[in-house]
Formats: sequence, structure tokens, C-alpha cells
Amino acid sequence: MNEIEIMTTVSLGDTSYLLVSGDEAALVDPQRDSWGLMESCASRGVRIRYVLETHVHNDYVSGALEVHAATGATVAGPARAAYAFDHLGLADEDEIAFGDVTVRAMETPGHTAEHTSYLVFDDTRQPPTAVFTGGSLLVGQAGRTDLSGDDHTEELARAQFRSLRRLALLPDATRVLPTHGAGSSCAAGPVSGARTTVMGIERRTNPALTTRDEEEFVSGRTAGLPPYPAYYRYMAGINRSGPDVLGGPPVLRPLTPARLEGLVGGGAQIVDGRERGTFAAAHLPGSLCDELDDRFARLVGEVVPFGTRLVLVLPEPAEEAADEAVLQLLRIGYENIEGYLAGGTDAWAAAGRPLRSFRTAEASELAGHIAGRRVLDVRPERPEGGIPGTLALPLAELPGRLGEMPRDREMWTVCGSGRRAVLAASLLDRAGISVTAVVRGGVRDLMAHA
Repeated sequence: MNEIEIMTTVSLGDTSYLLVSGDEAALVDPQRDSWGLMESCASRGVRIRYVLETHVHNDYVSGALEVHAATGATVAGPARAAYAFDHLGLADEDEIAFGDVTVRAMETPGHTAEHTSYLVFDDTRQPPTAVFTGGSLLVGQAGRTDLSGDDHTEELARAQFRSLRRLALLPDATRVLPTHGAGSSCAAGPVSGARTTVMGIERRTNPALTTRDEEEFVSGRTAGLPPYPAYYRYMAGINRSGPDVLGGPPVLRPLTPARLEGLVGGGAQIVDGRERGTFAAAHLPGSLCDELDDRFARLVGEVVPFGTRLVLVLPEPAEEAADEAVLQLLRIGYENIEGYLAGGTDAWAAAGRPLRSFRTAEASELAGHIAGRRVLDVRPERPEGGIPGTLALPLAELPGRLGEMPRDREMWTVCGSGRRAVLAASLLDRAGISVTAVVRGGVRDLMAHA
């Protein structure tokens, strides 16, 4: 019996799949931290024969080599991917088989030049039962085509148009299993919250398939795309050359105030994962507030330069928080994590070291009173427009433009919910700019009183 297990990494908006046939399996587009899955397979007597990559990923560090090192699985991927490590290159119509299942490569360039989907056959005399579409056909959308640079965006958009029409020829009942989904910046627009779908539904409802005119499709895929996290530009190179094999999750070490202070003096950046109000009331000088939730690493990747050494301040229980923070950061290639502050801010203060604070407010406090105040809107995109008289600057651009920020009076930071606003406020606070963060509510609330 063949079955497909679905594993979603909510923090990145991505899904990996385990295709099991009898006691053999293939793992599709695995995350770097696939160690638990490998243990589960071993305990069930399932051998992972293959790791299938649909494309050279731009949004996370692949776990393919981790799986290969632990299980001996063959890494297979697009023939045009130019991986620098041993792998099985699959061109159009190439097949692999294990158990009672056959997987056939189907070249679907567009999201990337080498992108390949994989058709799943329980019986090659019958139509495929499923297709792994990676970053090509998504649920209600398609993968964006600008991640390889402006020089290739239009060319890839046209390739995407053709690839999607090829996929659309599959039978209605074919399961569509994309890698990218809701929460991923690899989508060309809003994506359904559903992780999987069937071809019949997509053919009828997906704008990427219902748009029949190629020029209309291309213009819709090359204009108005939101910015993607800065760390994306490093992922393809790492994945193509082959990331370091870790062999398991690293354990983060606790740091004394003196040790942390020395690391910061040497260029390390403090990232504080505590709740936003707690951070604002008392935090280490120069630290950035990035609550430890599903978006933790993504926001680190927006505002902290890739390769920066990191030290963490974490909510309790700190050991558990450290495990979660490290896994999220490793998924996007932030490996230089020195440790976390043992005892938190209490230990820091007890060691005689200073703490900083800034004011917070709810949106209701600012609503109707924007005139005369300097307001910074740091939302990544503004579908309903902005508030007249405010400065609009996506959070990802703020670190590089802090020198342009006025300092003559207090600045208020806002976003959609307060999550980005407090991170922006910590950037301004680090730069010595007086700030109030709107930590509850956001622009919609303000516009209702405009």
C-alpha cells in the first residue's frame, strides 16, 4: 500500500512529503531538521531510499544531505540543478522506482530555471495519482519567478506559464502536493491556507491557470511583487554547493553576562525572543525584539545581516526556547549562534549592567491623534493603502536607512498587529532614537478613525 505523509513547517510556510510504499520511502523537499522523521522511519522499519528535490531552494537550507548522511538515501533532483555533490540528476521523463511505486520527473521551469515536478504512479499503465509540484503550481496560486534576479524574471514567468498549462493537463483527481504554501514568500500572491489540493479544483479556480493570455499572466507575475527576505539571496548557493551536515540538533550553551558582553563587543547581535511588552519594559542595550513564535527566524532574516554572530535572550523555560530558536535559525542558514543569556535580564541587572526601555501603546491611543506625531508604518505590503501623513518603510529596509530617520522628536512605529512594530522600535532604540511602539492593533484600527 502506498501512502503520502504531509509535514508542514509553519514558520516557513513550506511542506515536505514522505512517500511510503511498503517498507521503502522517498522524502520530498526535506527541511534541514529532519532528524525526528528519520528516527520515526527507522522505528517503523521504513527505509528512506531517495530524497527528491523539486528545485534549488531559495527560502531554506535543504535537509537532503542530512538524510543522505544518516540513511544512505540517494539524493535525486533536477538534472539542470548543477549540484556540486553526488546526486542522481533527473531529466524529463526519467523515473525512479521503489516498493510498488514509480516516480517520473516532469520538467516544470518557472519558479526556478531547473524546477522539476514529480508524478506518482501506483501503476504506470494508469494516470498518475499525485504530483509533487514544489514551487510551480501552488494551492490557489503559483510560485514567484523573480528569485533568480531581475534579468531572468520575465523569461521564467513565460516558462512558468507553459509549465502550469502542462500540469493542468493532468486528470482532475490528481493530488497536487506543493512545497510552498501560506506563509511562504515564494508565492506570487495570496495562497490558500490549504496545503494540498486536486487538479480539477485548481484548473477551475486558480488564477494562475484560469488566466489564458500569456502576456496577462506575465504582467501579473512580474509587477507588484512584495519584497522577499534578504537571506533568500544566500540559500541557493548554499543548497547548490551542499550545506554542512550537522548530524543532529546542536545544544545551545548558556552564557554569563560577562561572556555575552564580550561577544557583543566582538560584533555579535543580541536577539531577544521574549514577549514584546516585557522586552520594551527592560532589555539589554542594542538588542532586537523578535518574539519567539512561528515567525522568529524569518524576521531575523529580514533585519540581521546573514552570517552575523548571534546571542539570544529567551523566555522561560530558556532551555526549551533555545531548542526552538536554534532549529528555526538553522533552517535559514543562521548557524553562528553563540548561546543564550543564563538567568535573562535579571542576571544581567544583578551583574550591575544597564537595561534600556521604551514606551508602548495600543492602537486606540494613537487613533484619531496622528496629526503632529511622526508615525512609521513598517508593514511589508499595504493592500489597503496607508495613513496620510505617515512614513511608510518596510521593516526589511529599515536597518539600511536608520541614518535617514529624523531624531528631533519621538517616532511611533505601527504595522498590522504590533509584531513588526516592536522589532522596528528596537532597531530605532538601538540607534538612539526616541520611540513608542504600537504593540496591540495596527494600521486598520488607525484607518478606521482617520
